[in-house]
Amino acid sequence: IITSLVFLLMVVTFPISGWFALKVVPTYERMIIFRLGRIRAPQGPGVVLLLPFIDHWQRVDLRTRAFNVPPCKLTSKDGAVISMGADVQFRVWDPVLSVMMVKDLIAATRMTAQNVMTKTLVKKSLREIQVEKLRIGEQLLLEINDMTKSWGLEVDRVELSMEAVLQPPRENLVGPLATMPPVPGLEGLDGTIQQLAAHFFNNTLVPAGSGTGALEAGDSMETVNEVEPPTAAGSTQRKPSADELLSAVEPVLSESLVGQVGASYQVNIVLPSGAQSTYFIDLSSGSGQAGRGVPEGSPDVILEVAEKDLQDLFLGDLRPLSAYMSGKLQVKGDLHLALKLEELVKAMKQRR
Repeated sequence: IITSLVFLLMVVTFPISGWFALKVVPTYERMIIFRLGRIRAPQGPGVVLLLPFIDHWQRVDLRTRAFNVPPCKLTSKDGAVISMGADVQFRVWDPVLSVMMVKDLIAATRMTAQNVMTKTLVKKSLREIQVEKLRIGEQLLLEINDMTKSWGLEVDRVELSMEAVLQPPRENLVGPLATMPPVPGLEGLDGTIQQLAAHFFNNTLVPAGSGTGALEAGDSMETVNEVEPPTAAGSTQRKPSADELLSAVEPVLSESLVGQVGASYQVNIVLPSGAQSTYFIDLSSGSGQAGRGVPEGSPDVILEVAEKDLQDLFLGDLRPLSAYMSGKLQVKGDLHLALKLEELVKAMKQRR
């Protein structure tokens, strides 16, 4: 009866009532109407008729939206204290559930994402978080969707962002994080840096009279102990220069390697005199280039290290993780792109 009376009143007062009763809903929105407290099916797109006094309505945007999870302090499995945040993209697939189940959709989803992120990252080590950031983001996406699907929304993307490392991992927990067996004489290095160091020292520090060329299939790799001086009388160990270390990169550059990496790198080495030597490895186009100077255009990743710290890294006197945490080894740019240099290392090993 009430609905009929309101509808009759709207007809009598038309067209004045039309200004209040007719609403235009665009294609990317839906209108949820509560008539006398009861929810109706989503209305729109197009012109929607509302009855004055008895209809209450709410618009729901179906487009993809985004919000950020503010950085929060957490402790990783290896004792490192980090400040971690995230960027989340989501969209509403059921406008009725999004209105009925949650009052503040973004606030509820942000809190859920923050709780899931915290519970997941405390089970990871700092190295795992840095290296597997994309995979962890995909894992968080699935876990968040399991909790929010009953709200009528779907999370499309979760991208982690590390604001700062407030405290490095405890030293006694760093060792097991290595992803490859240690090379004798290079135990202080791990990951990509260790592989590069092993290749460079094999090419530059093998004694001239050893008669050893390239490694043959099935042979075990032998490295020179760069810490102990050679046993030959009167011989002194010469530390390889940056030119000698990076010259081994040029022979392995190829279009296939460029297709796998697709990034350019700039390496800044600070000399004891205060001067700075700049080298580049451009794997973004063609067959790739390497040499002194800066790459053409803006590099994707910039590495900066003092010459003494670089020598300590290769000699194993300085742990790369400690150098990175203390600021001696600086990485500017996308860490994921920096890790793609491992493809270059693999190509160098195959050439040997």
